[in-house]
Amino acid sequence: MKIFAEKEAENFLEKEGFDVVDRFYAKNNKDIQKAMKKILFPWVMKASGRKIIHKKSINGVRVGIRNYEQAERIFNSLKKIKNCEGIIIQKQIKGKEFLLGLKENPDFGHVIAFGFGGTGVEKKKNISFRVCPLDKKDAKELIKETKIKLERQSLDAIEKNILKLCGLVKKYPKIKELDINPLIVEKNKAIVVDARFVLD
Repeated sequence: MKIFAEKEAENFLEKEGFDVVDRFYAKNNKDIQKAMKKILFPWVMKASGRKIIHKKSINGVRVGIRNYEQAERIFNSLKKIKNCEGIIIQKQIKGKEFLLGLKENPDFGHVIAFGFGGTGVEKKKNISFRVCPLDKKDAKELIKETKIKLERQSLDAIEKNILKLCGLVKKYPKIKELDINPLIVEKNKAIVVDARFVLD
C-alpha cells in the first residue's frame, strides 16, 4: 500500500484533467521569493509530508497571508511541525467547499462520495454515496440526495468532477482511496484545493 500526500495527489489529479489551485512547493526560505513571482497574495500555507494526514488538527494550515514577512514567519513555524517535509503555498480562493471521495469497498467495489467539505465535514454529515460506474443521471442524483442548493453552473461543474473521479477507477483499478477536500466551487469552476490518495 502506498500513500500519496497532498503534493503528489494534486499533481496526479492535474495530469488527469482536474483543475487544481495555483500552488508552489517550498523547502526553504528562498522558495518563498520564487513563489511570490508565480502566485499572487493572499496565500494559504500548509505543512506537507507523507505522514501528515489531518493538517488542521496539528495547526498545519494558515490562511490570509498577505506579504513576504508574514509568509516567512509562518514558513518557519510550519517547518517545526513533526514529519513536515516542505510547505505548500497556494493561492487563497473563494467559493463553497465540498468533499469528493472515492473508496474501495470489499462488498461493492469502488464507491464515490459527495457532500459538504472543509473542516466541518464531520459535523455536517451531509454526504451521499453511489457505487461506480456512474453516468450523468447518477451524478445528478448523488448531488440531489444531499439537498445542497446549487446554481446550475455549479451543478454542472460538480457533475463533471464526479464523473472524472469515477472514470479514474477504470484507468487505475488499484486506487484504494482518494479524497478531495475541499473542492472549492464558484459558479462554473470547481477547483481542487487539497487531496490525498492511497494505492493498493
